[in-house]
Amino acid sequence: MLETITIFDADDSAKTNQDHRVTDIKEAAYKQNRINIYVDDKFFCSLDISQVVDYSVKVGRKLSVAELEELKRASDFGKFYTCALEYVLMRPHSTKEIRDYLKRKTLSKKVRVKNCKTGEYQTKMQKGYDSSLVPLVLERLDKHGHLNDRHFAELWVENRNTKKGTSRKKLRNELLKKGISEAIIDEVLQNSSRNDGEELCKIIARKANHYDNQQKLIQYLVRQGFNYSDILDELASSSDGA
Repeated sequence: MLETITIFDADDSAKTNQDHRVTDIKEAAYKQNRINIYVDDKFFCSLDISQVVDYSVKVGRKLSVAELEELKRASDFGKFYTCALEYVLMRPHSTKEIRDYLKRKTLSKKVRVKNCKTGEYQTKMQKGYDSSLVPLVLERLDKHGHLNDRHFAELWVENRNTKKGTSRKKLRNELLKKGISEAIIDEVLQNSSRNDGEELCKIIARKANHYDNQQKLIQYLVRQGFNYSDILDELASSSDGA
C-alpha cells in the first residue's frame, strides 16, 4: 500500500474529490531523460521517458488522486534508481556497499540552497528518499546484473595491491567487511593464482629498509596476515640470497 502523500495544498482540498488533468509535458532542462509533468497548470513531478510511456501520461489525461500518488512514487523511484545507478557505475561495489549507500540516501540532511531572488544562500533540510523504495531499487539493480558479489570478489582479489602485496588472510578479512559470504570468498581465493609466498616477497622487498631491526619487520608482517613461520623462512631465504 502506498504511503499517504500530500498532493495539493489545503486551498486545493475542494479538488480532492474530482479528477485532475495533465496540462503540459516538457523535457527537463537540466536532467537528461527526465520529463516534467504539469497537472492543472502546475508542475507536479518528473518522470523517466520510459515511465511516461509505462504510465500512459499524456496531455489531457484525467488523473485521480490515487493515480497522482502512484505517479509521485514512480517519480521518486526513478530518481532514486538513477542515483543508485550512478553509484554502481563509478566502480565495482558489493551488495552490502550498495545497500548501505541506499540507506544513507534515505536520511534527511542539511543543504545550502541559493535564493534565486536575493542571491543569498540558505540552509535547509533536504528530505531523503522513502526507505520503502530501497528493496525495489535493489531488485531493479539485481535484474540488470549490477549486484554480483562473486564478480566483485574476483576483481578485489585480482587487483588489490598486486604490486605492493597482500596476504590471503587480509584479502579474506577485507571481503568479509564488504559483506561477501564465506562460501564465495573460499571459492574465489581457491581459484586465484595469488599466493602468500609471492605476496610476502613483495612486501619484504618494499618494507625491509623501513625498519631498524628485523623483529619490528616480523611484527608488521604478522599484522598483515602472514604466517609467522613463513615469514621466518622468507627472511632467512632473503638473507642467504644477499
